[in-house]
Amino acid sequence: MHAYRTHTCGELRKTHVGETVKLSGWLHRRREHAGALFIDLRDHYGLTQVVVYPNASFYEEAKRATAESVLTVTGKLIARDAEAVNPELPTGEVELPAETLIVESAAEKLPLPVFAEPDYPEDIRLKHRYLDLRRETLHKNMTLRSDVITSLRRRMVDQGFTEYQTPILTASSPEGARDFLVPSRLHPGEFYALPQAPQQFKQLLMVSGFDRYFQIAPCFRDEDARADRSPGEFYQLDIEMSFVTQEDVFNAIEPVMRGVFEEFADWDDKGRTVPSEPFPHIPYAEAMAKYGSDKPDLRNPLELSDVTEFFKDEEKTGFGIFAKIIKGGGKVVAIPAPKAAAEKSRKFFDEMDKWAKKEMQAPGLGYARLKEADGGGVDSQDPALKNFDPDHLAALLQHLGLGAGDGVFFSAGKKNDAYKLAGAARNKIGETLELIEQGVFRFCWIVDFPMFEYDEDAKKIDFSHNPFSMPQGGMEALEAAKTDDEILDIKAFQYDIVCNGIELSSGAIRNHRPDVMLKAFDMAGYGPEVVETEFGGMLNAFRHGAPPHGGIAPGVDRIVMLLADAENIRDVTLFPMNGQARDLMMGAPSPVDERQLRELNIRLAPQIKS
Repeated sequence: MHAYRTHTCGELRKTHVGETVKLSGWLHRRREHAGALFIDLRDHYGLTQVVVYPNASFYEEAKRATAESVLTVTGKLIARDAEAVNPELPTGEVELPAETLIVESAAEKLPLPVFAEPDYPEDIRLKHRYLDLRRETLHKNMTLRSDVITSLRRRMVDQGFTEYQTPILTASSPEGARDFLVPSRLHPGEFYALPQAPQQFKQLLMVSGFDRYFQIAPCFRDEDARADRSPGEFYQLDIEMSFVTQEDVFNAIEPVMRGVFEEFADWDDKGRTVPSEPFPHIPYAEAMAKYGSDKPDLRNPLELSDVTEFFKDEEKTGFGIFAKIIKGGGKVVAIPAPKAAAEKSRKFFDEMDKWAKKEMQAPGLGYARLKEADGGGVDSQDPALKNFDPDHLAALLQHLGLGAGDGVFFSAGKKNDAYKLAGAARNKIGETLELIEQGVFRFCWIVDFPMFEYDEDAKKIDFSHNPFSMPQGGMEALEAAKTDDEILDIKAFQYDIVCNGIELSSGAIRNHRPDVMLKAFDMAGYGPEVVETEFGGMLNAFRHGAPPHGGIAPGVDRIVMLLADAENIRDVTLFPMNGQARDLMMGAPSPVDERQLRELNIRLAPQIKS
């Protein structure tokens, strides 16, 4: 017999009754009855109930064993009495009377419980992550993560892709976030950087003649934590393809994303589905106009509406605040709230206004509650619509598709500010009114991103998304754009996959021609010397024959987060840092001794007191 186990704690069934078995695992829970001691023994695979009777020589030792001690138990498996069957457990029809019991490792007093799922302070959970990971929910999340990565790999290989590994120590590259720098011992004063993404390497693989590349790639960015972003590192399904159009990328990747979500949609009996129709393609401009975001949650049926024209004429509206904003070049955007006037009190509307001021730092959120007018039709006594000309109000409500009993909110200001607030309000209204479709993953492609944008701070045109993307129309489109407005109208072959309001990945057809790249950078105010200095390696490679190519990089952490229905990315990451980018368990980052610094030719500057 094996030294520790013949079976796992989740394996035994009635078909094993009568067999002598050996189990090893953690003491999950103990219940002491008059005639016996019941121990739930847990391992990675499940739970089995062990029974220790008072006449056993190890009975007292079993009574003293602390929670989470590691035990090895041997005995002959028996069936439980009918009234003792636990239908909630796969092993609930059997139990193991202990003939031998060994305490392999005694656990000291626990800093946090493993049994059940209490809400414990984050610093304690992260410092003792190895205990936190024993809890059922987190343990299952990590198994799900492994299964998802296995599925992604299998599906990529089935699509004809080959996995390659790119370097971890590389050169610093400005990609929108801070690099993690690694000092070189052999080259004093010089530094490697950890890759923010394998972007340049995967493009160089295409130049090298490889065709369909993928990698479950670690990426490193020195940025602050968010609920959907770990500080420091994350993983992505990195993909690149040669001789492809944008549609080729969609056709290769959509089945992978759909397949993995279909495979795990009902994970843990959550009963979710993925609609069978192809992912809709939504142009960026349409997404902003309808949803106020390039990450729209399509489970929410609410759509925004530009109502600027309806508020231009103060004589027809009697509402000068919006008219003044419009004269200054601003926009007014309406967010419908169906049945809100009939089903919600005024408090709901006032709370939305307070939310806009506090959470969004906006001047406010106008609103109107619609009711049947005394003389027929619909009117509102709230300021935004109270003094509207009746015919003008009827035209507005027809445009919005609203009537008595409905509500409407208004976001006004500079175009970008108005749509940002309206998009956030759309999400909040949809949640509050319980309009969000449940039990479904709704995907879309966001396409036709603008190549350039106007940087208000720098007062110049700059890249809006990814400077290495191919502009739609190529060199001809760049050369034809003479004015700022014409430059800002240029679109790129850039695309995102969004699911339930979460951006899962960004991608693009790459700019593989040096002349087009230099021209695009020049239009954004970067001379050829900047491009040669920062991206000389890739640019020189393109000068020696580069295929048209494109790719994408879905975030593994966010995929698992969605499938696990987790609220924070730490709940799907094995050993995460806290919000201050500290590993409380391992004590990183930490000071290093003078000897190590001397080897690296580094002298620490005095710390600046804040």
